Amino acid sequence: MNCELCKQPVQETFLKKVIGTYVKDGKGKMHLVCHACQKRLGDKLKDEFK
Repeated sequence: MNCELCKQPVQETFLKKVIGTYVKDGKGKMHLVCHACQKRLGDKLKDEFK
């Protein structure tokens, strides 16, 4: 799986859980974001998918 902002592969734990988060846009669709983008954008993250 790839981050939808930077297009880099998202790391997973050995139990196949992503190291990152899912962000819901205005239409209710979930987007995968890696830990680095989450850290870099912080609170502005939800504005990226409007």
